Amino acid sequence: MILHCLKKETWERVKNSAYYSSESLSAEGFIHCSPIEYFHRVAPNFKEIKEDLLLLLLEEDKIEAKVRWEDPENLGRVYPHIYGPLNLSSVTAVLPFLKDKEGNFIKNPELTDYEDK
Repeated sequence: MILHCLKKETWERVKNSAYYSSESLSAEGFIHCSPIEYFHRVAPNFKEIKEDLLLLLLEEDKIEAKVRWEDPENLGRVYPHIYGPLNLSSVTAVLPFLKDKEGNFIKNPELTDYEDK
């Protein structure tokens, strides 16, 4: 199970579509994702975003595009990158991106249920 974070307004716009393409797919050639256990490391990138955010839980085996697990920082931690549009049939759940008053990520209790899947 892997995660992708996006703005709630974006999800509302695309949720009834077959596929989703992020800005990073156009700019960098892939859609950024994270394993659940490393999401706390990338969550600070979303701290300053004021709009409501969501977490898409994706079942990797159902993703049609190529998924490459890469170590962008050469630190021994690999992250999944989706090299193509994301078929929304791979979305298992949609959860709110929870933040505290300072904007820091709070892990959704539901994520624990998905960590070992």
